[in-house]
Amino acid sequence: MPLRAQALFDAYQNDELPKDGGYIVTSFFAEHSSYSIYEIVSYNAVKSIFVNDEGMTFQSDGKKIFILVEPPSFPRKHIEPYNRSDHEKIPHRFNELEIFTCKNQMKIMVSKEPIVTYGSFTIMRPTNINFSFVFYGLPDVFDSMNLFFQKTLNKEAGIPQIEAKQASRTIQDILPKLNFTF
Repeated sequence: MPLRAQALFDAYQNDELPKDGGYIVTSFFAEHSSYSIYEIVSYNAVKSIFVNDEGMTFQSDGKKIFILVEPPSFPRKHIEPYNRSDHEKIPHRFNELEIFTCKNQMKIMVSKEPIVTYGSFTIMRPTNINFSFVFYGLPDVFDSMNLFFQKTLNKEAGIPQIEAKQASRTIQDILPKLNFTF
């Protein structure tokens, strides 16, 4: 069975990082809250990769979507996500996001359209409980990512399981917009 996903920095270390394309999922969890940001970046045709203590820079175009999980107690929920503090922001306005309000009043916000980065992008090295995974461009990659988000939204972000499944389906529906020609 082919490898479907792997920790990004391990894949680089083991020379198993696909240069012809893949999908990188990175998480940013708040320390004392369930406030969470996920970033999904697709890439292809990597010219080079530079790694340092802070992260990994890909000399490649990338397409990004964001997922924001906001607890009901978040005090700045009225502020547009692009205008929040650095560790709480994503580059979108409310009207650029699919927004789900769960029964427990948690909100999940998902980019409607990807943001394209030209030339290069950087993935920050994960710290604390944050992570970065690379998903390989296999035929069932979107199904694998759906299952991944079902589990992480439920276990890590505290979204009820049924609503984590619904949000993951929406994420999966948006993922094809990240496609490059692999």
